[in-house]
Amino acid sequence: MSDLTGNQNSTSVEEAYAECERIVGAEARNFSYGIRLLPRPKRQALSAVYAFARRVDDIGDGDLAAGEKATALGLVRKQAESPGEYPGDPVLVALADAAKRYPLDLSAFGELVDGCEMDQRGTVYHTWDDVAVYCRNVAGSIGRLSLGVFDPPALRDEPAALGVLADQLGLALQLTNILRDIREDLSNGRIYLPQEDLDAHGVILKLNPQGDVDPQEGRLVALIKFEAERAERLYAQGLRLLPYLDRRSRACCGALSGIYHALLRRIAAQPEAVLTSRVSVPTPQKLSVALGALLLPASRG
Repeated sequence: MSDLTGNQNSTSVEEAYAECERIVGAEARNFSYGIRLLPRPKRQALSAVYAFARRVDDIGDGDLAAGEKATALGLVRKQAESPGEYPGDPVLVALADAAKRYPLDLSAFGELVDGCEMDQRGTVYHTWDDVAVYCRNVAGSIGRLSLGVFDPPALRDEPAALGVLADQLGLALQLTNILRDIREDLSNGRIYLPQEDLDAHGVILKLNPQGDVDPQEGRLVALIKFEAERAERLYAQGLRLLPYLDRRSRACCGALSGIYHALLRRIAAQPEAVLTSRVSVPTPQKLSVALGALLLPASRG
């Protein structure tokens, strides 16, 4: 095994995939409910995608100094371009093998790095279109990579159309994350809600002395409901992707998106909860969503 920069002892493909699946099991609670529904080859490939994406996220959210973080992000950008050049790195060995077996556009990882760099610059999001750029970078990119692993026949005939659907679903999931993490992001000096929406609702995001988000006399609840309705529309668009997928891929995508959709609905039903705590979906409900995803219809009619 090697560090980020090393090309030490070679790692076998099976060992590499095993390490990626270990990372998924340890780090990806919601993601794991869907990925386990895939057949083994696709499960391995998607585990490699997740494991590398996790590496990028960990750098972006880590404690490195700004200059070191920029260097590390530049390195993972380079690694994604040529993962086969790092035979001692299990995640990159697995990613290189997955890219040989499935139509993965590895340049999408560059967009994920772009999103992390937006965080490092302290990007201000004035409009929803600005936020959407960020969401496409950090979530739509992974949606498009996942689509490559699912590899539906229509991807060859309608790549742009299916890519748009995967992108919209990624936006829906990331906006759900944004709403769930308002308090955590604000404590880290980050605001992802569009400034024009904050202004329209008369909201100034700030923490109270207890470390919770100031409810702004109810105005923030109204804003959260407004953004939740936007997310619902994005789910309605993005979920049109599911019928294009084979049964197991459809179940995987349906389980993951279903869990996040359930989270959105919990937030919309009790928006004040995100101001003081991290809202989540109970495990029994996650299991129910995952099992239900196995029954999703295939017809595009």
